[in-house]
Formats: sequence, C-alpha cells, structure tokens
Amino acid sequence: MAEKSSIFDMIGPVMIGPSSSHTAGVVRIASAAIRILGSLPTHATITFYNSFARTYEGHGSDRAIVAGLLGFATDDKRIREAFDYAKEAGLQYTFQSVGNASTMHPNTIKLQLRDERTGHAVEVIGQSRGGGVIRIVEVDGFPSDFSASLHTLIVDADDRTGSIAFIASVIAHDDCNIATMFVSRKGKNDVARQFIEIDSGLKDITLEYLRQLSWVHRVIYIPTIN
Repeated sequence: MAEKSSIFDMIGPVMIGPSSSHTAGVVRIASAAIRILGSLPTHATITFYNSFARTYEGHGSDRAIVAGLLGFATDDKRIREAFDYAKEAGLQYTFQSVGNASTMHPNTIKLQLRDERTGHAVEVIGQSRGGGVIRIVEVDGFPSDFSASLHTLIVDADDRTGSIAFIASVIAHDDCNIATMFVSRKGKNDVARQFIEIDSGLKDITLEYLRQLSWVHRVIYIPTIN
C-alpha cells in the first residue's frame, strides 16, 4: 500500500540540501537519538540500510548524520563541514552499510551511541520518510513509533496493572493531550517502555513526579524537534 503524502512531503523543511530525505531527515534522526542518550556522544557506529547504503556518501547523508550528532539543526550551514567539526569535538564515528535488508524501510539508519563521560549508551533505529519527516521505530531493542515532531515522553516502568492509565492521568492533569501512545515490553510483568507523543510540553514538576515513582525506572522527555 502506498504511503499517504502530506504538505510536508511537498514543501519540506528549511534545510541544507541536496535532499530532504537524505539530509534533513537524517539530521532529525540523529537529533532524536542524542536527546534519548541525554548528551552528545563521544562514539558512534552509524549503519545505513538499503537505498541509504548505496547513496549516503553522494547525497551527503554521512555529513548530515554526523552534524545531527553534534547537535546541529537542519538549516545549519556547518553541516557541509560536519566532519571537521566532529574532529574538533572529539567525536569518533564509524560508518557501516547494509544494502539488502528487505524487512527495513528503504531509508533506514541505526545509531549505536555512547558517551564515555557519563557511561550512557543507546541504540536507535530511524527511518527518513521524505520531506524531513522521520519515524523512530526502535530504541534499545524496544519497538517504537514516534516522529519527534511532537513533544515525546519515554517512560520505562514495571509492567503492572494500571500503570499506563496512571501515567496518562498524570499527563492529563498537566493539561496535556496525548496524541499517540506506543507500548513495548520485554515480557509479561517485566519492564515496559511507553512512547507517548503529546500536543504540548510537560512541566518540570510533572516530569520529576513521574521520576520519583518507585515503579518507574527512567523518564526521557524530548521537546519537539524542528
């Protein structure tokens, strides 16, 4: 079935070219990943799949992904010299390519990031859908489905009765409307991960309340990525 087009597919974001799917979308995937990590990485293994594997150098996706890992925006002119800025920042990165991953979207990237300063690490798989639109489809082995175009809350919590409804209630009491929710779990009564997209931002006090709950293990908040 063909994917539905939108106004974003036709117009696209303000960006450094040449292609919204190969540059702007790639920057945004990296931007989402560093927010999940919680910092700029010191090490990155970057794997391009399918059409990205064949075109990432010629279309500038290699520079775009490195730029995103440095925290650059889609319209930052420094994207063209991202490799030089990465060297200055001490970011060590490796490119890999897999050209025949038939189960994956044509424009898929996997990022394995590590920050030696904090000891934190994350693995993120994202898809660039065109027009700068992205989907984050996996985080640390948990299937996900969010675009980073809305405020996103990621909650790791015990898989217990009423936990989803309780967190939804806390968000509602902050006058925030849930747009989408995707829940993954490792197994029954194991840790579950909730990916929640909301229409407006959450207050710091709401995030701190969620973090202090004994059955909540981790809370990540990602404001809208432009």
